Amino acid sequence: MTTLRRNGRKMKNRILAFAALLLLSLLHACEKPQQKLETEFIDLFDTVSQVVGYAADYKEFSTFTKQLHEALLEYHKLYDIYNSYEDVNNLKTINDNAGKSPVKVDKRIVELIIFSKKMHSQTNGLVNIALGPVLKIWHDFRTLAAENPNEAAIPEIELLKQANEYTNIEDVLVDEAASTVFLRYEGMSLDVGAIAKGYALERVCEAFEQAGYKSILINLGGNVRAMGAGQNDKPFRVGIKNPLGGKFLNIIAVRDCSLVSSGGYERYYMFNGRRYHHIIDPNTLCPSDYFEAVSVLCRDSALADALSTAIFIMDYESGLALINSLEGVEALWVMHSGEVKYSDGFKAFIVS
Repeated sequence: MTTLRRNGRKMKNRILAFAALLLLSLLHACEKPQQKLETEFIDLFDTVSQVVGYAADYKEFSTFTKQLHEALLEYHKLYDIYNSYEDVNNLKTINDNAGKSPVKVDKRIVELIIFSKKMHSQTNGLVNIALGPVLKIWHDFRTLAAENPNEAAIPEIELLKQANEYTNIEDVLVDEAASTVFLRYEGMSLDVGAIAKGYALERVCEAFEQAGYKSILINLGGNVRAMGAGQNDKPFRVGIKNPLGGKFLNIIAVRDCSLVSSGGYERYYMFNGRRYHHIIDPNTLCPSDYFEAVSVLCRDSALADALSTAIFIMDYESGLALINSLEGVEALWVMHSGEVKYSDGFKAFIVS
């Protein structure tokens, strides 16, 4: 695992070295007009990602996006629960060793789990990375329905309750000094789908920001993170998707902040005329049904990711109370009727 710790340091060193070269090139290219450039990735966190930025030429931009992709890919491999990688102990390795032995891991896994436990406490258990056994059942039923719609069904509640016996986050044992993680009982498994994209994106953007890079907008499968602002220091403009179809709900202006949306309108299946999506309420063990979608706006993409899941599962009054209790956090809720409700400060970001 020494190799894994070195990889983390190497990633940061590569970013710093790249930033020095980039800033040098910007000085030599200061007479060139900045142009808007875009690219996308399809191999990160099982989603499509877009990057928008401003640079003097495409070569400069593509060099940056290559570094960005490499940094995010490291996190993708570490947080993967489905695939194994050579010389990497990842979340799948931890799950495979549940009830057997602690697994020595990269500190970025330890840090993710510590942050996830904090979010579990802050959301009264609604964000629970130990819910893996329950989420796997719903994932398998969703996959079956996608492959064979005529065989679509919903899991028996008793099956879900049995799986729920192995979802206590206190049984996820972390030894920070030894950099190990141990799932106390066989049958436990981690699922970080509610938090991993935002957490990875925030950590990578922090490194690039510390290296001095600005003016980039990243959309990691619905997790939007603005580094700095756009051209001429004007805020980036980001559209919030209407889950009921049609035009964007709003266009908002963002700089140095994150926007994360959660909803049941993309990953779902139909059974007996009802939609069953992927956001599961730990209290009912079934998909939450309060809203069509929610969006959270704040500085930290990891926090926004966790909160968007939490308030999607809460009723509106409880979610609003949570958002109002946090400094620098705003949110919106899309009701089944199409009505949109906002936290007190959200509308200040709307430009159209």
